[in-house]
Amino acid sequence: MPKSSKKKKEKVADFAKAKLKLGKGKKVSSNVVDTSFKARSIALPTQSITVEKDNVPTTRRKQTFGDILSLLKHHNAGVRKDAIFSVKELFNDYPDLITGSMAPLFSVCARLIGDTDAGIRKALLSFFEWLLARVPKDDLIPHAPFLLLFTTSAQTHIFPEIRVDAVRLLNLFIGTLPEYVVMGWNESGSGLGRRILDGYLGLLNISTKFGQNASDGLYSAKSSQSGDVLIHPKSKLVVLRSLSNFLCYAVCRRPATEADVSNQSPAMLPLPTWFLRPFFASARLYEEHGRLFNGSIMGDQEKHMFWAPEPASDSFDEDFAYNSDTVVSLPVAASCLTELFDSFADRNGPSDSANDVDFLMRLANALHPTLIASYLECAPVIFSPSVNPSDTDLQLLTTAMEITRTLYSVILQSASQAATRCDDLKALLGHLSCYFPFKPAYKDVKMEQAFQNLNVIYCELASLLVLVLSFPRPKASKQGRTLLPHTKVDKKLQMQAESIRIYVVRLLKGEGESGAQLPRPITPIAYIALLPSIWALLNQLDGPKDHLDEVVSSSVLSAVLDHAIRTPSSSAVKHVTIEFLARLLLLEKERGYVGVFNPRNAAADEKWLQWILHLPRVLWELGDSNLSTSVTLIQALLRLLQRGSFVVHHGHVALLCARLVPFFTITHPSRGKITGPFRKLATSSPRAGRLALDLSATLLVERVKDVSEDSSSSFQDLDQAIRAAIKGTVEEDYWVRLANSVV
Repeated sequence: MPKSSKKKKEKVADFAKAKLKLGKGKKVSSNVVDTSFKARSIALPTQSITVEKDNVPTTRRKQTFGDILSLLKHHNAGVRKDAIFSVKELFNDYPDLITGSMAPLFSVCARLIGDTDAGIRKALLSFFEWLLARVPKDDLIPHAPFLLLFTTSAQTHIFPEIRVDAVRLLNLFIGTLPEYVVMGWNESGSGLGRRILDGYLGLLNISTKFGQNASDGLYSAKSSQSGDVLIHPKSKLVVLRSLSNFLCYAVCRRPATEADVSNQSPAMLPLPTWFLRPFFASARLYEEHGRLFNGSIMGDQEKHMFWAPEPASDSFDEDFAYNSDTVVSLPVAASCLTELFDSFADRNGPSDSANDVDFLMRLANALHPTLIASYLECAPVIFSPSVNPSDTDLQLLTTAMEITRTLYSVILQSASQAATRCDDLKALLGHLSCYFPFKPAYKDVKMEQAFQNLNVIYCELASLLVLVLSFPRPKASKQGRTLLPHTKVDKKLQMQAESIRIYVVRLLKGEGESGAQLPRPITPIAYIALLPSIWALLNQLDGPKDHLDEVVSSSVLSAVLDHAIRTPSSSAVKHVTIEFLARLLLLEKERGYVGVFNPRNAAADEKWLQWILHLPRVLWELGDSNLSTSVTLIQALLRLLQRGSFVVHHGHVALLCARLVPFFTITHPSRGKITGPFRKLATSSPRAGRLALDLSATLLVERVKDVSEDSSSSFQDLDQAIRAAIKGTVEEDYWVRLANSVV
């Protein structure tokens, strides 16, 4: 046991202070921090303070583009947001910087698409909306995959708000680069379209499960807690509207939004003819009918090619594309055009459209609960008789109906899938049929236009059912003729068709629900959307009598003809009315047409003649102001004369000649003979001028059949007017050769 004295010494040693020796400093602690520093001299010649930056573009804060790029990566959200505004300010002051700065800018901004700060995402969306309108499309294409990759990544973010903002950005890209957004949407090729579509469905709480084959793919509805943000109607509207734009371009290959369509020239709006396809015996004959009014306006750049059994070796054009399959399949002795056409009759093999229909069927099946829910939620509120609906509810129902129209307008064109999908469309329309025709509680110009859009979409959807259920099923009889068996249509659908007929007739007449308001002109988009409904009503069958209901057909056709005659020549709808009615008339002599409607049996001969005789006045009023409409009008008259339409027989040719005289030459009381609009039309479009001469020559051929004194005077006046209009022009030689060939 140690001694007690030793313990005492140890205790004292713990608290004893060590004595410092002379000349020794204080010992440094082991955890001391060295705070000494050394100052170095500043080399001013190498510092930025002496460098001139007068030529470098800067913002008001003296920030260059490089400075702003570094601030876009800053850890502070406020600094990043200010940097986005600085980029817009810099590009606004120096537009020349935009093209050369795309790559570094997009590489930084793409990472801000999924930023957790809502203010940054809102600022970025506004900046992209401003920037994409100023950058050429060709300059954006190289950066599209990179931007879409980060956008689709944000579509699957853990926060629903970020996913909705990513959809808003996708909507901008659909308006700018739609073909790259939808590329590969149906697994038909490479692209991010399928990933984008899955992102939409995920936001709508629809999960996707796919096997190895495309036919094994199934969509299924699945609730998810991450989609709670979509409870808000505005967020759901953003997703559905963007999905509608996506499907509209992916399926129909047309502009996504009504604003995009309205920005186009009225003459550039294509006339849809898909509703005529089931009423032709084959796809080839339908395509021949579709090409009746195709062609370039400017004839100078066209290449005229003539077929010969054995062409000369030096006559081949360098632009000729050789196709061995086509050449091998041609018969050796096919020396006439009819044989050439027949040789291609069996070349309509299966295409990718069947796979597209199957994919759309699965997609429609997945979206069916969402569309039903939108109808049930919005319809009672929108069609309330006591108060006008909110703009959000109205747009939500409109968008849901547009998605339905986009999907089923393609699905029901397939004869194999039409029967199975009619019930789905009936269920969707069943929730709206009790409210039709839709009208607001109180009169408001903006609200009435929105409700008219709803009515037009409903008419188009209901007409799809009528068309599908009245699809002719051709059967050969013993005499070799094509017979059309009767198709039964249920009573509810017949009642809907009758209500649609009443609405369409009122709309074409410009009347409202009460019939007391002033006529209101119809827009080109609304008229084009009504065409399937008009065609369905024209082909409506009357019960077991198995013939066309002449009362329904006559009333609808009379309303269409009255509207076409009443529409001014300068109206944007005029071009569409001319082409549509010309196609209806040409169906009488069209090869392979097996439909029920026949313009000869529609009890509207006087209306048809009135419409035909008003076309020369329209041609005179148009002149060269609308080349596409003028060309379509001339082509329509030329086709009708060539095919011997019942409307333009030899008794009416003299009337047409008399009305065409002012188009070539006008006789003024004091100034004498003045050149008509033909000279300007031929100068603007040589092809249009020669088409007008072809039409005139075709009319003058008929003078051999009509030898009356009045008719011969009309023919002679037209001939003299043409010669006076083309005197001294390049068309004079063409007319001489043409006149000699027809005499």
